[in-house]
Amino acid sequence: MEYKFIVTGGGTSGHINPAITIADALKKFYLSRGDSCKIIFTGRREGLEGELVPKAGYEMRYIEAKPFPMKPGIKMIKALKALSAGRAQCRKIIEEFKPDAVIGTGGYVCAPLLITAQKMGIPSVVHESNAFPGRANKMLGRKAELVLTGFPDQESVFNGAGKVICTGNPIRSQIIGCTREKGRAELGVSDDQKLVFAMGGSLGAKTINDFIMSAASDPDFSDVRFVLSSGKQQSDKLSNDPIPDNLEIMTYTDHPEYYLAGADVCITRAGAVTCAETAAIGSCSVFVPYPHAAHDHQTYNASAFEKVGGCVLMADSDVAEGRLKEKLKQLLNDKEEQKKIRENAKKLAVLDCDSRICEAIDSIVTK
Repeated sequence: MEYKFIVTGGGTSGHINPAITIADALKKFYLSRGDSCKIIFTGRREGLEGELVPKAGYEMRYIEAKPFPMKPGIKMIKALKALSAGRAQCRKIIEEFKPDAVIGTGGYVCAPLLITAQKMGIPSVVHESNAFPGRANKMLGRKAELVLTGFPDQESVFNGAGKVICTGNPIRSQIIGCTREKGRAELGVSDDQKLVFAMGGSLGAKTINDFIMSAASDPDFSDVRFVLSSGKQQSDKLSNDPIPDNLEIMTYTDHPEYYLAGADVCITRAGAVTCAETAAIGSCSVFVPYPHAAHDHQTYNASAFEKVGGCVLMADSDVAEGRLKEKLKQLLNDKEEQKKIRENAKKLAVLDCDSRICEAIDSIVTK
């Protein structure tokens, strides 16, 4: 039997990568049962999804969509016009493709597809990766047949949805099972070498980058090897400064698992996917939430870890003022605390996330 899905999610990699991961998982799930699965995506041509989705090998159908402002005005009128046009485009796509369900992972680009599907009686699925749901998912999820959440206890937020199931957040397969020993072996780091890994996301984080440059230059950390994934927007700015001998800088890494597993301490933002990878590996992490994230959702994500002792949480402003240095020094010299943070982070890991998501989606298309 052939199953068909339309998937959407856009604006940031935090919406797009989970959408692609879910699509990949569904194809494997149905193939393992002897069935076939056809999946297409909808999104904006000029959005990041217009680049990442075709690169992942999926057909992209382009639609119109614009973000909705918080206050009435000309931008609101333009957003409503784009929504109307996008819905008309999605209706045509749905009528031609005839999906068993549509799936949205967040961002305003989801609205035209999910609203249209809900009006047409097509089952809709929303995946919310953050501990504090985004505006679009919160609205669309209340009329969805199925809401999948990355963090627990969100049933009341999506009051009105058919089912709300905590599945965890989908992560890349190579993350699961990567151990400290494997990570250090791949990186060529001896067991007694102190290693700090810092990463601010695909675009980078100036506060984290500045801190690492300062710490690596500090005589107190002369025995520490620092590795910084600087991000695309920040790499050029760092290239003008002298690089300390104990610091390695790269724009991006295809194998964050080696660093997240092998480092004594990791310093990162607290996006939902980063948090999920941290839990799966059991990293000793310092989370520095992005202070301008919508509804400060990264602080909510990090707080879920802090409650169980699974991270050190420090505000961006505190890191900018240099307050992380003393904590980092203490952490690097306390193997027991590192071990406790790793063990507690693992308590939040959902290693069978892919199967949970696929089984939940299958339950609404085969009922």
